[in-house]
Amino acid sequence: MSHEDERPEHRLRRELPEEVTASAFSEAPVPGERAASEVTGRQRLVQGLWPPRVSRAQLIVAVLLFGLGFGLAVQVASNSNSDSALRGARQEDLVRILDELDDRTQRLEDEKQGLQKQRDELENSSDQAEEARKQTAEKEKQLGILAGTVAAQGPGITMTIDDTKGTVEADMLLDAIQELRAAGAEAIQVNGVRVVANTYLSDSDKSVSVDGNKINAPYRFKVIGKPQDLEPALNIPGGVVQTLEKEQATVTVGRSAKIVVDALRAAKQPDYARSSSR
Repeated sequence: MSHEDERPEHRLRRELPEEVTASAFSEAPVPGERAASEVTGRQRLVQGLWPPRVSRAQLIVAVLLFGLGFGLAVQVASNSNSDSALRGARQEDLVRILDELDDRTQRLEDEKQGLQKQRDELENSSDQAEEARKQTAEKEKQLGILAGTVAAQGPGITMTIDDTKGTVEADMLLDAIQELRAAGAEAIQVNGVRVVANTYLSDSDKSVSVDGNKINAPYRFKVIGKPQDLEPALNIPGGVVQTLEKEQATVTVGRSAKIVVDALRAAKQPDYARSSSR
């Protein structure tokens, strides 16, 4: 080795390629090891995603959200079914329904004013005892009509349901009675049976029983009340008449200035209830 080779710059030039080459080979990944690293990472990703690891809290939240969504879906479906009849109603039908609601409100207001008038008469009458007796007798007649123990007459409607197919059931007639009551019916009679507050209907061998009395088609309703309220209540879209006609029954409704409801119910003495007045 010469003296020049021992100089520092020559020694650095001679050793530098070897160091670079060695470091390059030491840091470069082996192809087999790189493939193994990529496969391992993919496998780790798959293992992290499947099977899913669900905690107890997440499961409870999922169940609650499912229940909430199901409830909302049922509510929306219920509202859609109840409003479908009104969505398809004509403008004149909607106006008639609104008029009926206004009439019901007016009836309640009239009843309120009547009670206030009775109170004022009792307070201002010189002979309060006699006035009280008169009002008691009048109230007894009114309660007798509602209880079915006395006959009644007045304006109203008649409704005849001809059921040749035998498809009309007790719940359909009950819906008709409830609709008539809501429209202000004060006395109802069906095929010779007086309808009162505790009247019940049931199906009986292809016919209907009212308070245990079997009646057959055609079903004839005699109703006392305001005809202008009773008839539209039966003919509203999706109401009693349309429901019965879907069952292939024929419904006829007519107004009359005088309806006589003469079917009577025996007065029943309550077994346990007693008047609390003193």
